Amino acid sequence: MSEVPPVPPAPVTTVDEAIARMQAIAAELPPSDGVACFNRMYLDVTLQVNAELDNGFYADRAFMTELDVNFANLYFDAVNKGDDVKAVPRAWQPLFERRADPNIEEIQFALAGMNAHINHDLPVAVVTACAGLSTAPADGSHYADFQKVDQLLDTAEQSVRQSFESGPELAVDHHLQAVDNLVACWSINSARDVAWRNSLVLWTLRPDPAASALFLDGLAAATALASRLLLTAV
Repeated sequence: MSEVPPVPPAPVTTVDEAIARMQAIAAELPPSDGVACFNRMYLDVTLQVNAELDNGFYADRAFMTELDVNFANLYFDAVNKGDDVKAVPRAWQPLFERRADPNIEEIQFALAGMNAHINHDLPVAVVTACAGLSTAPADGSHYADFQKVDQLLDTAEQSVRQSFESGPELAVDHHLQAVDNLVACWSINSARDVAWRNSLVLWTLRPDPAASALFLDGLAAATALASRLLLTAV
């Protein structure tokens, strides 16, 4: 008798559930796994975002909660399909293909995951959140709240970079210098700026499903290309 494939976990509906799912992923994966490297960074940021939801940091708590939940579910969808790389969303495929490569540094995995999640998934999450709340990206405080997350992400990115760059061996190890030069070309804040603009484009294209699909297909291809560059073994 053939084994029945496991049923993928249902999408999360709260930020607390998203955090619990990330903690479960962390417990299941070895620390050196490429997806685990990204998951650690994403979990840290999500914990910070969640801590700010109830203290008035965001003008529109409902929007930020909806955005965070939709955003996380796009990552969980990739993880759920991770055993079959061809089934993984195109933007995520480079990370899942190379996740066990010992020649790639942890910071490369972390930033490649951020690249996939921000450049491709974030515009989709913004549009999905707005549609679910009957609002639009340009309404109210959405953009201002979106920008506030940049502060948290910038801190997380710098922490990851510093953990890699602080060792004295960097000054004499040509391999580490090459990796440092490679990842220095990518910025979370710049990616989020582009993601917001792409969310406006995607929102405008909503009445035309064919145009939306073409736009997202091109975005996925460009995102995957950037991830492959970030995951270059040097």
